[in-house]
Amino acid sequence: MAEVLKGKPVADAMKEELKQKVADLKGRGITPTLGIIRVGARPDDLFYEGGAKKTCDAVDMAYQVFEYPEDISQEDFEKAVADVGSNKAINGILMFAPLPKHLDEKKIRTLIPVEKDVDCLTLGGAAKIFADDPTGFPPCTPTACMDMLHFYNIPIKGKRCVVLGRSLVVGKPVAMLLLREHGTVTICHSRTQDLPSVCQEAEILIAAVGRAKMVKGNFVKPGQIVIDVGINEDPDNPGKYCGDVDFAEVEPIVEKITPVPAGVGSVTTAVLCKQTIMACELQNA
Repeated sequence: MAEVLKGKPVADAMKEELKQKVADLKGRGITPTLGIIRVGARPDDLFYEGGAKKTCDAVDMAYQVFEYPEDISQEDFEKAVADVGSNKAINGILMFAPLPKHLDEKKIRTLIPVEKDVDCLTLGGAAKIFADDPTGFPPCTPTACMDMLHFYNIPIKGKRCVVLGRSLVVGKPVAMLLLREHGTVTICHSRTQDLPSVCQEAEILIAAVGRAKMVKGNFVKPGQIVIDVGINEDPDNPGKYCGDVDFAEVEPIVEKITPVPAGVGSVTTAVLCKQTIMACELQNA
């Protein structure tokens, strides 16, 4: 039986630390504030927004929600995003994506100031991650993966790390963060030959491919650490969610594994607050 690495203890420990940082900033007359930009009211956006607001409340930081109708014009939305970006009270910006198809998302992302880009939505933010610039903020989910590895005292230096998935949201940035800590990283994808064998070579396997229960027992071996980033509708249990890892098959084999739900996802809003507080500190240094 594997040790199940739950996200709640990680998030709880982070929140205690963040409360102290917020108290210190407030003692200087500064209130760290997250700006949430949302177009329309997609259920998944509203769910994440609710979690972000709850975490902000838990660490005593502020937030403002900037909500716009789904049919907002490109011109009006560009002005709205620019206004939020120039608002001195806002330290970090979270913009829900994808945007409605009539909006030019690439152009709109460029309007977010890099110093407020706490979820790596801009090319400038991504460049900082790939250049090992500590003033850049990686996307919240890969940062949550790293925070979980740190919390559970899992060494990364010199370890063989396999990342399954190459998205800009998780796969590529988490590979950069593992490299930053001296992991030896292989990035896999749908065209990787003999994928199960490559995944079996890992000491740390991070599954972020977005396919329900894709990682089966033949992808893993005893002694591995498996971090499951996926969140998919469970094909075997309608209305429930599962990860990219077939937990029932993999858990009896490996040493440690994160569950879905209650794993990496439960740490992401704490990371969002952490990075907003870091941005606030940098802006007020």
